[in-house]
Amino acid sequence: MQRLEIAIAGCGPAGLAAALLLHRDGHRVTLFDRFEAPRPVGSGLMIQPTGLAVLGQLGLAEALLDHGARIARLHGEAGSSGRVVLAVRYAALGKRAGFGVGVHRATLFALLHGAVTGERIAIETGCAVTGSALLGNGRRRLLLDGGRSEGPFDLVVDALGTRTPLAPPCGRALAYGALWGTLDWPADGGFDPAALEQRYRRASVMVGVLPIGRPPGEERAQAAFFWSLRADRLEAWKAAGLAAWKAEVRTLWPATEPLLDQIESPDQLTFARYAHRTLPQPAEPGLIHLGDAWHSASPQLGQGANMALLDAYALALALRKAADVPAALAGTIARRRGHVRLYQALTALFTPVYQSDSRALPFLRDRLVGPLSKLWPATLIQAAMVSGTIGHPLRRLGLEPLGD
Repeated sequence: MQRLEIAIAGCGPAGLAAALLLHRDGHRVTLFDRFEAPRPVGSGLMIQPTGLAVLGQLGLAEALLDHGARIARLHGEAGSSGRVVLAVRYAALGKRAGFGVGVHRATLFALLHGAVTGERIAIETGCAVTGSALLGNGRRRLLLDGGRSEGPFDLVVDALGTRTPLAPPCGRALAYGALWGTLDWPADGGFDPAALEQRYRRASVMVGVLPIGRPPGEERAQAAFFWSLRADRLEAWKAAGLAAWKAEVRTLWPATEPLLDQIESPDQLTFARYAHRTLPQPAEPGLIHLGDAWHSASPQLGQGANMALLDAYALALALRKAADVPAALAGTIARRRGHVRLYQALTALFTPVYQSDSRALPFLRDRLVGPLSKLWPATLIQAAMVSGTIGHPLRRLGLEPLGD
């Protein structure tokens, strides 16, 4: 395809990865971000074999591994009973099983943003996007706060996330979110440096510890620490004070003491609210929505950033193969829609099992599903689900997983 003028709104994983891929294919790309200096939001996340394959294409996989923590398994126990209710090992996938990588969002951002600036891709900061305007020739202008506009562009890529102003509202906010914090890894705390570990009390309480390696500028290894919390209980949590909350966490999981000792202020924890939404039409003339702007869900299956990276690669691949922009947008959606629908459905199914007020679901999880999940073929199914490889998304994009 001929060289296109492309605007990308948002400097998250989807936007930055798309900018790199499209720039390298010869398109003229401009990124727009509302912050004066683009920055990541949040704490830890998991890069799965799917996302790592895309980062490999970008030449960033090795750098990610240098900063992140290889995750070989996910482990969860119910309360103080020690009953194992989550036992996922990537090795169950067999040869070239791959692994997860625990990283801070700042690590992923720094690698992608550093590559973007290194290739001198234009970034317009302090630009709050408010909408877009379709022109008669199929091109678009990007509308900005204060009545400004930029363009016209042959294509606008929406990577602004769940609350994007470039798409109509849809979906629903989930009742539960989580408090997240980044803390020093407790070397003598008894945690597995190659595992995401969690403890549950029914489905209404969950605490987790994820190794995230050494983010940029940090000398010590870090951990992402999270506590499940219903959104309407956030103010009550603040009013009760840290001491009461720490006592509750210690009771559920005494080994977290070295982590709790590092939390001296509520400001060290950030509350993340989740939403489940899927745009019925992820593309319009001259506009496509990627990542959370197209599909967002709770982080129970750890797919958010990985799905965004896959979306970005699918767009680049489609633009290489299509005759024009409309065909490229249709091709992008065709390559991704099945995988998106599958994981949106799986996440909607499993989220109440781990984050809800239900008593029946966690009872079944702990006493029936937990024991059965340790047996084949459940071990294989769980590993495939967590790795993001159900539905063969890499095959549809002509990618291969990166093995050990």
